[in-house]
Amino acid sequence: MAAVNDSTSPAGATLHYIFDPMCGWCYAAAPLVDAARSVPGLWVEFHGGGMMTGANRRAITAQWRDYVMPHDRRIAELTGQPFGEGYFEGLLRDTGAVMDSEPPTTAVLAAEALRTGGGLDMIHRLQRAHYVEGRRIADVGVLTAIAAELGFDGEAFASAFARLSGEATSRHFAESRQLLQRAGGQGFPTFVLAQADGTTSRIEIGPWLGRADEWKAQLATLAAPSGTAAEVGAGQASCGPDNCAI
Repeated sequence: MAAVNDSTSPAGATLHYIFDPMCGWCYAAAPLVDAARSVPGLWVEFHGGGMMTGANRRAITAQWRDYVMPHDRRIAELTGQPFGEGYFEGLLRDTGAVMDSEPPTTAVLAAEALRTGGGLDMIHRLQRAHYVEGRRIADVGVLTAIAAELGFDGEAFASAFARLSGEATSRHFAESRQLLQRAGGQGFPTFVLAQADGTTSRIEIGPWLGRADEWKAQLATLAAPSGTAAEVGAGQASCGPDNCAI
């Protein structure tokens, strides 16, 4: 699945964004994704990794709240990304909520199927719904409401969501994990820049968090026809004490 800005050509460079909608450090990197979308000649392609699926689905508990809040506050300090009371005092105290990456990823796939760029729009909106508004983004009703907020026709979205649920989403997860493995990534988010000539390089985004303008300038240089796919920066961001590993 891919999304492009208006000046992009599929013949140019591609920034592969391997993410999970429940990953805090993917939310930390959201301004970098937005900046990348405005780089001329750069195609941005998303890949959902299914971090919290199957046996890894997680119910909200008091212990989970105590575990994630220090990491969320660190993300806010490093990047300026907002975390709302609806999240800290609402969702993280909602013991009936379940963290499940599959439904929101299906919603992302459905949005992209209906509108080029819709997938990345959906990712961005889901992250705000989760971390600012404290909404249950694993609930189909919430996903349907968010799709409507983004301007999608209700019936068209419901049809695309049903078609892409289950096997199609599982296949997307498998393909994303294969890409993550080939790239040598340790978790989410992972960014891989692929040049038009087929050369690729993983970009470590830790040093770029909170520096979206500088990141955009660097990507513009790397995405230019004369650019080279050199690894940039060091220090992979992480969801937990170490990473957002599967």
